[in-house]
Amino acid sequence: MMRFRTTGFNGYAVQYSPFFENRLACASASNFGIVGNGRLWVLGIGAGPEGIECEKVYDTQDGLYDLAWSEVHENQLVTSSGDGSIKLWDVTLPDFPIRNWAEHTREVFTVNWNLVDKSTFVTGSWDNTIKLWSPETPHSLATYTEHTHCIYQTHFSPHTPTTLASVSGDQTLKLWDTRSPHKSTHTIHAHNAEILALDWNKYIPNTLVTGSVDRCCKVWDLRFMDREIILLQGHEYAVRNAKWSPHHANVLASVGYDMTMRVWDTDRAKGGRDPARGCVWVHEGHTEFVVGVDWSMWGKGVVATCAWDEWVNVVGVPGIA
Repeated sequence: MMRFRTTGFNGYAVQYSPFFENRLACASASNFGIVGNGRLWVLGIGAGPEGIECEKVYDTQDGLYDLAWSEVHENQLVTSSGDGSIKLWDVTLPDFPIRNWAEHTREVFTVNWNLVDKSTFVTGSWDNTIKLWSPETPHSLATYTEHTHCIYQTHFSPHTPTTLASVSGDQTLKLWDTRSPHKSTHTIHAHNAEILALDWNKYIPNTLVTGSVDRCCKVWDLRFMDREIILLQGHEYAVRNAKWSPHHANVLASVGYDMTMRVWDTDRAKGGRDPARGCVWVHEGHTEFVVGVDWSMWGKGVVATCAWDEWVNVVGVPGIA
């Protein structure tokens, strides 16, 4: 395991660069994100005393809750903040963002770049709205307003450039078509508790995972919305984030408030009476809430996590290659 300490800042999100195999970014907040500053860390893997070193930091006036690397510019990434702002950074430039947006009126908890058309990104906020953006324009392109509670995750489909999904504290999973922003295309009452996690399967169209305060992950086939196709149970507290492997259609990782990362094999979980049997590995290398997770696109079975214990961990999952 390789580690890096985000001293004085609690980790909220971590993501590998889509362009450089040894570059990792972490969004963090002081005082557990309740009050105080934020810091964006740009990290280099394979150097430093514990295998990771800091290449650059950017400080912000409020905590950072999420980040997304640009899919078109190798040195740019966008962050979302507790003050409702969204900032675009260029890591070749010092100190200040190259663009700042301030349309959300509450914390922006999620940001996600469009992997297919690569020209837009989407944000979700505790003001109950979703907004679509282009890095080239000073104002949002569209606003989506159906959710009735905080929005925790918004993600574009990796298969269809105009499709995105969102999950919320209102216990619903919603699907949207960006060509028709005034109304969602589908709504699923996915859990009987707040939904904090969402991710699309990279290989199987119409398949995504949700994770909730109810301690469960659910895998959905959007052709059959009446119930989940796989139930994954094992976390002892809320599931905070989940991410499908970029190399295996049947592998995903989830992190939660039980201070663990769990890796699941959905093939093993299918059709079983025991919802926990799909769990193939548990990482217990953190001592506080684990809230950020991302798989390396370059190393099969390599996962990065960040947590409120001020540590970024990079681990290899046994048996995943």
